[in-house]
Amino acid sequence: MFFEHIDGMTLALLGAAIAALAGIGSAKGVGIAGQSACGVVAEDPKQFGKTIILQALPGTQGIYGLIIAFLILVKIGFLGGAPVELTVAQGAYFFAAGLPIGLVGIWSGISQGKAAAAALQLTAKRPEEMTKGIIYTAMVETYAIFALLVSVLIWLNVPMA
Repeated sequence: MFFEHIDGMTLALLGAAIAALAGIGSAKGVGIAGQSACGVVAEDPKQFGKTIILQALPGTQGIYGLIIAFLILVKIGFLGGAPVELTVAQGAYFFAAGLPIGLVGIWSGISQGKAAAAALQLTAKRPEEMTKGIIYTAMVETYAIFALLVSVLIWLNVPMA
C-alpha cells in the first residue's frame, strides 16, 4: 500500500537526501579528529596549523554527498527550474545514485576521522612524520572517491528522454 503512493519525484528526492547523509560521516569524523587535535594543541599550540589539516580531511565525504544531492536536484528541475515529470524507474535511478556516496560517506567519514586522530598523535610525537599520517588518513578517502564515482556514473546514465 505504501509503495502505491511513491512516484518518481519522491524516489529522486529520497536519493538526494540519502546522498546528503554522507555529511553525518564527515561531522562525526571531523569531531573525532578535532578531539585529538585539541589534545595536541594543548601540549604545543604551535601545532595548530598542522592539526587543522588533519582535522579537515574527514570533511570531504560531506562535500561529495552534497555534490551528488545538488546534481540530482538540478537534473530533476527541483533547483533552478521547473520540476520534470519522472517515471518511477527514473526516480529509482536517482535513488540508486544517492546510495553509494550516502552510505559509504557515512562509514568512510567516521573511519577517516579515526585515522586522522591517530595521525594527529603521530604528529604530536614526531612532527616531521606528519606527511605519513596524512597518507594513512587519505587512504580511507579512496573509498569515498570510489563511491562518488559510482554515484556520478549512475547519475549520468539516468534516461531522461
